[in-house]
Amino acid sequence: MPTVGVKRDLLFKALGRTYTDEEFDELCFEFGLELDEITSEKEIISREQGDSKASGASDVVLYKIDVPANRYDLLCLEGLVRGLQVFKNKLEAPRYRRVSPVSGEPQKLIITKETAAVRPHAVAAVLRNITFTQERYDSFIELQDKLHQNVCRKRSLVAIGTHDLDTISGPFTYTAKPPGDISFKPLNQTKEYTATQLMSLYKTDTHLKHFLHIIEDKPVYPVIYDSNGIVLSMPPIINGDHSKISLKTTNVFIECTATDLTKAKIVLDMMVTMFSEYCSQPFTVEEAEVVYPDGKTCKYPELAYRKEKLSSEFVNRKVGINESTEKIAQLLTKMCLRSEVTGVGDEIEVEIPPTRSDVIHACDIMEDAAMAFGFNNIPYTTPRTYTIATQFPVNKLTELLRQDLAAAGFTEALTFALCSKEDIADKLGKKISETGAIHIANPKTAEFQVARTTLLPGLLKTIAANRKMPLPLKLFEISDVVLKDDTKDVGARNSRRFCAVYYNKSPGFEVIHGLLDRTMQLLQVKSARGDGYHIQAADDSTFFPGRCAEIFVRGKSVGRLGVLHPDVIDRFELTMPCSALEIDIEPFLGHTAETLLTHDVPTQEVLKHKFPEPSRAPPPPSSSRPTSTQTVFGDVSAAAGLKALDDFLADKSYMEGFAASQADAAMFDAIPSAPASTFRHLARWYNHIKSFQRERDGLPSAKTQFVLPASANVGGDDDDLDLFGSDDEAESAEADRIKEQRLAEYAAKKSKKPALVAKSSILLDVKPWDDETDMAEMEARVRGVAMDGLLWGQSKLVPVGYGIRKLQIGCVVEDDKVGTDLLEEAITAFEEHVQSVDVAAFNKI
Repeated sequence: MPTVGVKRDLLFKALGRTYTDEEFDELCFEFGLELDEITSEKEIISREQGDSKASGASDVVLYKIDVPANRYDLLCLEGLVRGLQVFKNKLEAPRYRRVSPVSGEPQKLIITKETAAVRPHAVAAVLRNITFTQERYDSFIELQDKLHQNVCRKRSLVAIGTHDLDTISGPFTYTAKPPGDISFKPLNQTKEYTATQLMSLYKTDTHLKHFLHIIEDKPVYPVIYDSNGIVLSMPPIINGDHSKISLKTTNVFIECTATDLTKAKIVLDMMVTMFSEYCSQPFTVEEAEVVYPDGKTCKYPELAYRKEKLSSEFVNRKVGINESTEKIAQLLTKMCLRSEVTGVGDEIEVEIPPTRSDVIHACDIMEDAAMAFGFNNIPYTTPRTYTIATQFPVNKLTELLRQDLAAAGFTEALTFALCSKEDIADKLGKKISETGAIHIANPKTAEFQVARTTLLPGLLKTIAANRKMPLPLKLFEISDVVLKDDTKDVGARNSRRFCAVYYNKSPGFEVIHGLLDRTMQLLQVKSARGDGYHIQAADDSTFFPGRCAEIFVRGKSVGRLGVLHPDVIDRFELTMPCSALEIDIEPFLGHTAETLLTHDVPTQEVLKHKFPEPSRAPPPPSSSRPTSTQTVFGDVSAAAGLKALDDFLADKSYMEGFAASQADAAMFDAIPSAPASTFRHLARWYNHIKSFQRERDGLPSAKTQFVLPASANVGGDDDDLDLFGSDDEAESAEADRIKEQRLAEYAAKKSKKPALVAKSSILLDVKPWDDETDMAEMEARVRGVAMDGLLWGQSKLVPVGYGIRKLQIGCVVEDDKVGTDLLEEAITAFEEHVQSVDVAAFNKI
């Protein structure tokens, strides 16, 4: 989630009132935000760079507010204040308008065909007669940075350029040229550079170097000129110094170049709607005309409003409330979604403003209604369905096989699900077109080009990496492969496979064959044709000719085994013979492993597979229930007893332990009738235990007696007097007193023992950006991270490559106080030095 930093006093001034920190935190929660941190510029610099660097920093209090990633309209102070004011009914949501210039033609941005090779799209607009103050100017620049990091995907999709319109003249031309032909004075520089020189200049710039890769390999670079040939910008890298905006700027020309036109429109709408309130005519934006290479023209910004219709019944059902249609319309209006009741049934017409590009479905509108209603105000309801989670059949079978295969002397391996094309094709003597592999569209490395269609390459690569280990090497893996399947909505499916390899001085085919026999024995498949399994000779380029067999189960081929071909062994850099076995284990389940997760699954499975129903006695009739309603919680036929039992079950699923037992059955029988819904924990438990009536006789015995005999004197009435009690009641009372005293002494003694503190030893790899990073300073900053429960240890510099070294540093942390996520977040805050932080080792102490 993006974090927006705003000055507290400036925020309160804009909101028109002062809040305490707790009150503002509550307001943020009600609006769907989170007040993440209360800090200051001085505190931030002191924490990141030390007290010496923070001496001249500001003490102004800053609120760090976490904003949902899709709410681009809340990324600046202006949008945040506007949203909160509308939410508190202190302001109506403004209407944004696109207007034509008062005099003359609109500004034109002409796109040439050369841009198609780099960034083909562009949009533009003008903020006319805007008034900047230092705070407004800072917010304007910060919003650009937030959008660049968020929706613009670090400028790869969209790049924003803002210019002082009074220093340039239209029409403007957006074109692309070879880098050597582009020359201008970039922002905050004193001389002109060519585009080639700029790319070299900014390779060491901590801010701009992250964007150079977007265009540096392109034959032409995008550039925008005005009618006099002055360069406005070279997107997505840098603007020209000639047209830079300042506090004195009154007319702002905004252009957005992009690879994604939709994102460009959204970004332009956000920029102009957030700051159009400072124009002489608030919330109006002057249009600009964009001319495309084919001659088509479009006017921007679009500032499009659209209307959606939904029913109040849909909102009530999804949120779990029961509000009137008029009330829901009011709730949506509080979220800047103007809503009206149409009068047709319970229909509501909702107007989506240009600032709410996050609303793309009725569920988004429903979410805003829930937010405006207040998540804490939604009434608690008891779930209608109670289920007990169980493993998927394929996972349960996998776990059982793993244990027995390990007992057979094989070691389990876990390899990558992605591999190279060579691994599943060339190295196995096959063509990639024959494998039917799923290809990765944009693989990062040659090692991960396709999804594996067989487990064999992964195990062979594992053996190659462990050739120095004592022989024989016996490995197995049970994991998924990915196969093309046109019947699936994604065009592919997972299939669970079992693969084993035997690597030794002799091929060991008999070992692999014996493992197959043992596996079939575990799967209860007999060795016979027809209803059992058998093998028959087969030809496969992966295996040695005459040493390969196909495995058939109930007449269907499920896999192959044999001695690997010498060429295959050589391609995986192995030096000794190897036998392998690979089978599909899903046919042994009797049904597909991809069982649909619906409430009808149990019924479907019983009907489809005719699971044997254990012969159990029918549930006892109600007349056979014990007549006693006396329990350790009191009389459960009275409200007081039910309330005590409800409190007991507030954090429990069963009376004792983690599964139903006879204790639950006895308590169920003691309750005369189904409890009222006001006892929601008791009602949940009652309905759940009611489902066990058919198999109640098979439930485990109770360890504790919760239901008392009917003659137990719970209430103290004379009728309940035990006339046949023992004569040593006084002795029993004394024994109970001594027992309680000893238990109290033991508890007091135990409480004085110091609690064990769980600690962990962590080894971190801290990687710099390049070989020019000052590693000594980087280590000093890392060690400067101080937390309660954190102790830094030894460190060393480890070569990575190309002259770059990483910092490897150890530390000991108290688990309850410091986590790896917290450490990584604190260290990566040093953006100038640290590129990434990885946990190299993690051990419990």
